[in-house]
Amino acid sequence: MDRLVLLGELGLDGSVRGIRGVLPAVLAAARAGHDQVVVPAANAAEAALVDRVQVLALDNLTQLVAHLEGTTPLVPYERGALPAEPPVPDLGDVVGQTAGRRAVEVAAAGGHHLYLAGPPGAGKTMLAERLPGLLPPLDEEAALEVTAIHSIAGTLPPEAPLVTRPTFEAPHHSATMAALIGGGSGQIRPGALCRAHRGVLFLDEAPEFPRAVLDTLRQPLERGQVTIQRAAGAATFPCRAQLVLAANPCPCASAAGDSACTCSPLERRRYQSRLSGPLLDRVDLRVDLPPVTRAAWLDGLGAPESTAVVAERVARARAAAGERLAGTELRLNSEVPGRMLRERFVIPRASLSLAERALERGSLSVRGFDRVIRVAWTLSDLAGRTVPGPDQVAEALGMRLQRVAA
Repeated sequence: MDRLVLLGELGLDGSVRGIRGVLPAVLAAARAGHDQVVVPAANAAEAALVDRVQVLALDNLTQLVAHLEGTTPLVPYERGALPAEPPVPDLGDVVGQTAGRRAVEVAAAGGHHLYLAGPPGAGKTMLAERLPGLLPPLDEEAALEVTAIHSIAGTLPPEAPLVTRPTFEAPHHSATMAALIGGGSGQIRPGALCRAHRGVLFLDEAPEFPRAVLDTLRQPLERGQVTIQRAAGAATFPCRAQLVLAANPCPCASAAGDSACTCSPLERRRYQSRLSGPLLDRVDLRVDLPPVTRAAWLDGLGAPESTAVVAERVARARAAAGERLAGTELRLNSEVPGRMLRERFVIPRASLSLAERALERGSLSVRGFDRVIRVAWTLSDLAGRTVPGPDQVAEALGMRLQRVAA
């Protein structure tokens, strides 16, 4: 019994109530050498995700006393089959947005951040919601990592104790810094960015978010983790999420586009300036979505590619990137540092001529140049090439320099 770990909240009536953060607590107990834990019945399925630990579930203190005395030992909890995954939104539902569909596919293949600009009804939200379905399922290590974050946050559904699919977080534009990044006055809890770890963080109506809140994303997006300091202590959470920003071209948000806009040039500039340059500089793909015309709608009624078809191409592209990055700790093109791009994964100078001219003109920053190269490698993987050519670099540059919300 000296190796027994007890987790739970004891009520005044002797009941044992469920708590948050059971999974990371059990994982820590296992790493410390404990092989048996007692948890509330409400947390049993979550605790049983750790294979090397025996889980004993109970409802009240009387059961624990009887177990410790040896009169009525608790029966080890047996983990049942995980519930079937709910269906994901299908990319085939999106019609008339060829550039948007291409951008979402590229974002999924390389793990790139994405900015979608366009009038209401152009399909920005639909495309963002379908990005998680293009990402591969989480492996065991990533699934436990993501599940632990949701356990601490208290957002883990009891009927689905293990998160096996990339998550999708879409906070409202009134969200505070603590809601987006994490914090709290008492126990430190992960925010939407951390809950989107290995998944997608979607900020709809991005210019409506307070600028200071958006700018707090810059450092965590670069580092892949966030440390939250409070007087009582500090907590570090992983946050390798894909950021998707969506915005209307202007405050009036006319569905007909620029032709019906009633905003002055000053109002448009002021609206667009709410997204800071340093934040947008970290976004690899910037895509304008035009209004969906009647002709495009009718053409799209044929058979747009489904999520399953596009996800196959994404999986092949990720496998190609994985082979190229073998021997490193990197998995995606978006994670490759600039120095490695220039020294180990060299693209012929002839293929880079367009990007180099954009850098000389000042259209690209040095960081932006590196991001164009990363996207070019993703496009090369999607095309089945061993090295990007002029076409891939030109397409990557076009996705970087599009006239977003101008």
